[in-house]
This record gives sequence, C-alpha cells and structure tokens, in this order.
Amino acid sequence: MKHISDCTVLHNQVKMPWLGLGVYKIPDGEEVRGAVRYALEHGYRSIDTAALYENEAGVGQAVKESGLRREDLFITTKVWNTDQGYESTLAAFETSRKKLAMDMIDLYLIHWPVKGKYKETWKALEKLYKEGWVRAIGVSNFHAHHLEDLLADCEIKPMVNQVEYHPLLSQQELRRFCQAQGIQMEAWSPLARGQILNDSTVLTIAGKHQKTPAQIVLRWDLQNGVVTIPKSSSEERIAENAGIFDFVLSADDMAALDSLNENKRVGPDPDNFSF
Repeated sequence: MKHISDCTVLHNQVKMPWLGLGVYKIPDGEEVRGAVRYALEHGYRSIDTAALYENEAGVGQAVKESGLRREDLFITTKVWNTDQGYESTLAAFETSRKKLAMDMIDLYLIHWPVKGKYKETWKALEKLYKEGWVRAIGVSNFHAHHLEDLLADCEIKPMVNQVEYHPLLSQQELRRFCQAQGIQMEAWSPLARGQILNDSTVLTIAGKHQKTPAQIVLRWDLQNGVVTIPKSSSEERIAENAGIFDFVLSADDMAALDSLNENKRVGPDPDNFSF
C-alpha cells in the first residue's frame, strides 16, 4: 500500500483499488461530476455510487469526460432496498447501467440485507456475474449472521462486504469472519462523519507523523486490510484523503487507534434498519 494505484485482489482474482471516492449525498450534475473529476485527476481510480444516491448519471458522465480508459477504472454501484428481489434487481441493474452509460460494472452490491429478499436478490447478482455484466459482486451492511445465512446456499461467495467502519466501530469480529471467508471488507463513513477527527489519540498520532487526523484514520483502515472510500466533493479534501501512501503507522499507533473502539455507529444498525 505504497501508491494510490495499489490494489487488493478479490477472491475471483479481480483487482480493486484500496482507496476510492464515495459520492453519497453529492448532488447529481456538476457537483458530482466535479468531485469525480477531481478524484481522477488526483490519481483515484475507484468510484463508489448507488441507485439511492441518484447521481449515477453524473458519475458516468465524469468518467466519460475524463478520457481515461474504462478498463483502468473501478466503478461500484448498488441495488436499493425497494428494488430487491430477483426480477426487480435485474431491472434495477439495467437502469443503473444505463445511467452510468457503461457496458459493464466492476462491482455490484446489495445495499442492505432486506429480510426475506436478499437471497433472491443475490441469485440475480449471481446471474449478472455469470453472464459477464459485472466483474465482481458483493454485499453492503451485512453482519456475520447475514453472511452465514447467504453462504449456506449461495452458488458464488460475495467478493466484498461494505460496512460502516472507523476506529469508533472497528467491527473486529466481522473483519475476522470476512478474512476467514475470503471476503474483502470495505469501509463506508471511514471518518465517522468527522466525529473521530478531534480525538486526542488521533491528534497525537497525526502530530507525530505530520499528517492530518483524516489521513491517520484512513491509513489505519488500509493497514487493517480494509478498502476505504471517503466521501468528499472538495478538491482539497479529495487530495488530502489521497495522501496516505507515503507513511506507515507503527504497531503502537495501530494499537492506540484500535483501543478507541466504542461499538459506536454514526449510521443505522443493519439489524434495526427501517427497510
């Protein structure tokens, strides 16, 4: 993890960048196009969107305008809860694909584990994967018990589980479970919506390395083997978030950050989410 182009290798041998740009709540149109443009200019090659975000068209337009080769980019989107189910997921995927204006999506995720629906939804993702419409498939916001339920009778194991992950919610048991299963964990809200940035431990480590608190937390993600997708529409922040490949946190730094865990969520708990 020494360069922004460095990748993890998913269990199906597809390469996925360790760092990506999240575009949650960035309005479609010029704002999201600008964010994606800034990210690509600063070396990002992974962009994470979703049907829920309603900005897939802007992401697709920015990618097209970048002039970069499509095969050099890694684009993720997700099926929303109200579209879950077999046929409805296939239709939702086609809608997302057309909005993105792409022949193939790199990673397609189930956004939340909607009880009674996510298994049928997964069958649709397996079909899309086998037919070559997506390079990898995975889930988001799945606890270990959701994964165990899915793994009990799925044909293809998820390649990724994207979850809330930051030092206040280190999800160590889930991370160990995913590692044992060969499922790559990915962090959304890696900065805990800013709540972690004024922590005294984070500030001390930031001073030691002459880095910003955000850079310290994002580096912690990577050294824990977790892909991370910080969200920003500011070019300054996007560039700052990319500055995490020229230093290494010590074992003591990592242990100090690990100790901050409070099992504190800034987003919904997948077991208590209003679907």
